[in-house]
Amino acid sequence: MQPQSIRSRALLTGTATLALAVALAACGSTSSTGADHTAKGSPPAGGSAGAAGTPSTPPATTAPPKPTKVLMPTGPAAAFGKARDTAAGQIMMTTLAGPKSGVSGKVWVWLPPEYNDPKFAKAGFPVLTLYAGGQSAGYNTWTDNQLPIQEADAELSKQGKAHPFIMIMPVQNLDSNEAKALECSDIPGQPKIGTWMAEDIPDFVRANFRTLKGRDGWGLMGASTGAFCSAKLALQHPETFKAAVPIDGYFNPDSPLWKGHDADRLANSPDALVAQGKADVRMLATAGGANGYEMKLVKEWVAKAAAPLKVEYFEQAGGKHLTTDFKKMIPDTLQWLSKNLAGPEAD
Repeated sequence: MQPQSIRSRALLTGTATLALAVALAACGSTSSTGADHTAKGSPPAGGSAGAAGTPSTPPATTAPPKPTKVLMPTGPAAAFGKARDTAAGQIMMTTLAGPKSGVSGKVWVWLPPEYNDPKFAKAGFPVLTLYAGGQSAGYNTWTDNQLPIQEADAELSKQGKAHPFIMIMPVQNLDSNEAKALECSDIPGQPKIGTWMAEDIPDFVRANFRTLKGRDGWGLMGASTGAFCSAKLALQHPETFKAAVPIDGYFNPDSPLWKGHDADRLANSPDALVAQGKADVRMLATAGGANGYEMKLVKEWVAKAAAPLKVEYFEQAGGKHLTTDFKKMIPDTLQWLSKNLAGPEAD
């Protein structure tokens, strides 16, 4: 139903129209010598409505601001040293003292060649955090020539097959003794390395580099122990990470430090988290085809995945639980990640 005022105007008859015209004519000047012919009560041209209630011109509307895709570095800038040179550029290193966790640990960073290319000066880049196998206390195997992922990414990016990723490679433990393994978690009474990894490191990256807003450009990957970390952190923090690749991993926390804290252990168990149906993330879980135990373990874990989580299974033919075989999977995993994460974008 139309408003009453609109309906009244619509029902104005021809007779009423004529009477109105006569009345308006009577309001005009009786002189032909330059008198004002503007009807009483009418606003001057371009003016506002007067007492007669003449509608004013509605104010011009402005389009809402276009949402931005790029997050520029927020600071403060970290102090970096050179760790080593690669064929694809320098790997840098710093020590991150996490304000939220209270943990201090080494973090290595690699920027793809595109990052410093003037063509990409206003672009934000996707971020890939890489976790090593073993205890990874004071080292990360993704930073040396055992796993030359930087060279592979630079070459695949040139071919248009993979995104140029900012690569972040943190330590996973603060002690080389496996009896003190922290399993990328906040174990009660121990350093809060889970908070360091899930909150302090992403904050550090956003403070120092051009990244993409939201989680669509954030991925995780790790091998062996690092696979556990990448799966666990993605399942616990889907608001931060969109995709993960656990390479030949295990999924049940087994550090001696969990003793007496079984509820906390289960809360940090990828074996339990995978079936909860709370994480809208994408994963590629791999197993070596030469390792029957590993294949069974990974397949059973993948089968537990509950929507909205989606987990794909990849089996490396003849693959063993060795760094040399992890290396062979680098091109495939980078391409999978590039299909499931956003690439560089500018506003």
